[in-house]
Amino acid sequence: MKLFFKKVNKTNKGFTLVEMLVAISIFTVSLLGIMSVLASGVANTTYAKQKMVATYLAQEGIEYVRNMRDTEVLYGSGNIIARWNRFKNNPNIASTIPAPSDASFTRTISMTKINSDEVQIFSKVEWTQGSGSYSITFSENLFNWIE
Repeated sequence: MKLFFKKVNKTNKGFTLVEMLVAISIFTVSLLGIMSVLASGVANTTYAKQKMVATYLAQEGIEYVRNMRDTEVLYGSGNIIARWNRFKNNPNIASTIPAPSDASFTRTISMTKINSDEVQIFSKVEWTQGSGSYSITFSENLFNWIE
């Protein structure tokens, strides 16, 4: 009876330590790259959401002032010219507009007289996100539309 012995090849025993370290390094670098892309995607999505909310708040400020003009001119006391002048010369217009319900946003509304029949309204919304401060400003001209 003849026994067959298999020759053991000592060069193919497995991975060496250096090969394992290189493979782990490549895997780690690729995993860090993917995590970096995901983190920046989340940050960009959050910024887009905050900017959209700020845009709506700035537009709401403009609409609120437009509503104040229409209410004063249509339903205020006195003649129409007196009502328009009362709206146009109101120095406290910004203090009568409610602040945003979200505490992370601040809204500032100001009014500039252009001429006797026109005012320009500015609605500025500011917020902080991460380590930066951002703002968005809307403006619109309102006219004395009743003669």
